[in-house]
Amino acid sequence: MKAEYKAMYEHFGLNIVYYRKKKKLTQLQLAELVDVDRSHISAIELGNVGVSFDVLFKLCEVLEITPRELFDFR
Repeated sequence: MKAEYKAMYEHFGLNIVYYRKKKKLTQLQLAELVDVDRSHISAIELGNVGVSFDVLFKLCEVLEITPRELFDFR
């Protein structure tokens, strides 16, 4: 990841945390529902990795939100 985009990855991760907690899910529960490892959810939430479209769409499905909501950086 380019350093210039790090802040955007972190904002995206914070949105995942926000919507995950809103649904009262743990990282492990979300990981199981999205079919990824818990450490991958952690890395996404910390802004250390990006996500594929497949994971993005599954996250939105599980969290019952739109992709736009994940990219709405407050």
